[in-house]
Amino acid sequence: MSRLSGKAGEVTVAGVSVTGIKSWNLEYTVEALDSTAFDSAGVSAFIPGVSKWSGSFEGHKDSAPLTIGTEIALVLKESQTATQKATGQAIVTSFGAKTEITGLVTYSYSFQGTGALIIPTT
Repeated sequence: MSRLSGKAGEVTVAGVSVTGIKSWNLEYTVEALDSTAFDSAGVSAFIPGVSKWSGSFEGHKDSAPLTIGTEIALVLKESQTATQKATGQAIVTSFGAKTEITGLVTYSYSFQGTGALIIPTT
């Protein structure tokens, strides 16, 4: 697989592009449940538990902020190729704003996935 530039990435909420966004990150994990028992021959054993996903995105202020505590239909695009995106329902868990005299106003958001995450296929 070839490398991919992030310059065509995008964040959409409820089908609408969140303008001004310049980066996003996603963490998708599964719990490892300790299933070690006497019959494990002295070696730790684990089985997969529940999965969860969360992340954040940030960028320049370009519109009113998203409301924390709301559930959103979220799409995190790696590029404009249809299969290079992560999709799912998420709750906006935090919002931050930053202003500095020599820079642009920036907004940042954190989210917690709720339900299944559809991950990129290519």
